[in-house]
Amino acid sequence: MSKVTIPANYHSALDLKQTELAIKKIKDFFLSSLSTELRLRRVTAPLFVLRGLGVNDDLNGTERPVSFPVKDMNGSVAEVVHSLAKWKRLTLADYSVEPNFGIITDMNAIRADEELDNIHSLYVDQWDWERVILSQHRNVNFLKCIVRKIYSAIQRTEFYICETYPQLKAFLPEEVFFIHSEELCQMYPDMSPKEREHAICKKHGAVFIIGIGGKLSDGKEHDLRAPDYDDWSTPNEDGFLGLNGDLLVWYPVLERSIELSSMGIRVDKDALLRQLQLQGKEERKELYFHKRLLDGSLPLSIGGGIGQSRLCMLLLNKAHIGETQSSIWPDDMRQTCRENHIHLI
Repeated sequence: MSKVTIPANYHSALDLKQTELAIKKIKDFFLSSLSTELRLRRVTAPLFVLRGLGVNDDLNGTERPVSFPVKDMNGSVAEVVHSLAKWKRLTLADYSVEPNFGIITDMNAIRADEELDNIHSLYVDQWDWERVILSQHRNVNFLKCIVRKIYSAIQRTEFYICETYPQLKAFLPEEVFFIHSEELCQMYPDMSPKEREHAICKKHGAVFIIGIGGKLSDGKEHDLRAPDYDDWSTPNEDGFLGLNGDLLVWYPVLERSIELSSMGIRVDKDALLRQLQLQGKEERKELYFHKRLLDGSLPLSIGGGIGQSRLCMLLLNKAHIGETQSSIWPDDMRQTCRENHIHLI
């Protein structure tokens, strides 16, 4: 059976027509708000990139990209992007974006290995953003500053949509609580990483977990990360490793924590070499992206992704991401949702 959670006595606050209009309102408002907050200019992004350049995002290193041969390019293989983490940094360089400014784009992806449930879909749509920084910005305090700006844009969007549709219920707390994954591990040593996320989010409402990718004191990672975009191995001023993290909120409709954004300060030359060695992937130094980073032709940056359909799902008090995006779902999941007033688009 498919994995689907059914909230007790669930009924959508908006009908299908209202939902479609509300999705547009959220996306337009949030894009404008975040772009202003972080000084981001919109750019056009690819749906696929060529294999073998090191440009596609490897996520946690296990997902298979959807790929196809290109007839007019001698059968060269293209891959549908997983995200645009590395492509954005190349674009910052190619567009000569100055420090303290950045880019934002609509990223559309297919993740064929995704386990489908209330918040995971084969189709991924997110706002992918990247901003040029200076060397003095490569610290955890600057990371926290950017996280607060993003959260502020989310809060404003929640206020706007709840004012537009009074039947919706606001649930976001005033502030984000920051904690390092090692502190979280020590706080809840007998829990799995996901259980820790649920516990800390239920307590604080909105949490940013710092330092995801490196091994913790229990010998395990909080979650896996590729070695060549986020910096998860550089010591920070709090005495822990990592300049990246995840933004999560407690979602009362499903009574669980939900990740809204994965982001971080990106690797510099030293961090890239260290992380490639830690994961045994030093052969990547010969790829196009990695060569450009190592020869100094890419700027220092911070960046991340924010799920579009997932944010819409939460702000519209929906029970399933399929209520805010059009995708394909197992027949038994569709049947279960239909029987429980969850209308998948």
